[in-house]
Amino acid sequence: MDQIEAGSPGKDDCNLAMLAHLLGIFTGFIGALIIWIVKKDSPGFASSQAKEALNFQITITIGFLIAWVLAFILIGFVLVPILYVANLIFCILGAIAASKGQAYRYPFAIRLVQ
Repeated sequence: MDQIEAGSPGKDDCNLAMLAHLLGIFTGFIGALIIWIVKKDSPGFASSQAKEALNFQITITIGFLIAWVLAFILIGFVLVPILYVANLIFCILGAIAASKGQAYRYPFAIRLVQ
């Protein structure tokens, strides 16, 4: 039950990838950025998932900045809770997939970090 198939990422990579996804809830893009910087030179599951989480958190940050600007015309007040809930849901989905050793690709993420 706790075994991972041959050819799939190791437990350490799965844990780091899961952490990269979950840190987005609490630290925004900073947590995923730190994990990606540490793991970017070693190709693998943790590096690719940290990069994916980083791209999504940058997208969410841009969304919050746009919502802040739109708050002056009252539309932003509706967007902020929507962005927060979407961030929470997608980060949890990413963490669950990463814990199983499955790559997760965020919808609506701008791929700035290649």
